[in-house]
Amino acid sequence: MDLTPVLRSEWLKIRTLRSLPGALLALFAATTAFSAIAGVSETSDPGFDPLFTALSGVVPGQIAAVSFGAMAVSSEFQSGALRLTLAAVSRRGRWFAAKAAVIAVPVLLVGLVTALAALLVARAGLGPAADGLGTGEQVRGVVGCGVYLMLMALFAAGLAALLRSGVATLSLLIPFILVVSFVIGDATGTVADFLPDKAGQLVLRETYDGTLGPWSGLAVTALWAVAALLAGAWSLHRRDA
Repeated sequence: MDLTPVLRSEWLKIRTLRSLPGALLALFAATTAFSAIAGVSETSDPGFDPLFTALSGVVPGQIAAVSFGAMAVSSEFQSGALRLTLAAVSRRGRWFAAKAAVIAVPVLLVGLVTALAALLVARAGLGPAADGLGTGEQVRGVVGCGVYLMLMALFAAGLAALLRSGVATLSLLIPFILVVSFVIGDATGTVADFLPDKAGQLVLRETYDGTLGPWSGLAVTALWAVAALLAGAWSLHRRDA
């Protein structure tokens, strides 16, 4: 069976479910707005990192990316939609791969545009404090930010397939990202470097300490996303639609 019709049908679902384009719009708006606010904040802190400050809007903005991934999958478990989907696409793995693809691509593209916009507006506010940023660091931050947001959306998608609920997925991930991850980080030191959000956000920093670097941190986040997708695929194969 050709994968193209499956991708086309899944993309149509993404475009027509209004909450999903809305989540991408929220990703752009929230990230850019928070980065703009951070750009006019105090820069006298000895630990000031201009790159992370410029892209810090991603920390709250990623909630929209996580919501996009979770809702794109959980919508299939409402009103028997998954039964209709699997009647058209009998191979569950093929369908889930197509679903993951149509989640990954728009989040990556919007993430790249969002990161660039956030960097530009924050740099305007930071002024001379950001003059030390090199081109390579800024490119790494923008590209890494787009990839990080994509991986977090896929992580949420895999969990939504496993839990079969967008509400359960977001109830688990949002407190974890906004609260638990910071608490664990303060209490456990370097162990927190291997959490999906902490590891991936290293790519947003100009300077970094510890076991992981920018790209190895993204690799750790990618492993979390792959594990969640595999768990979701396992659930789809083992459980009735």
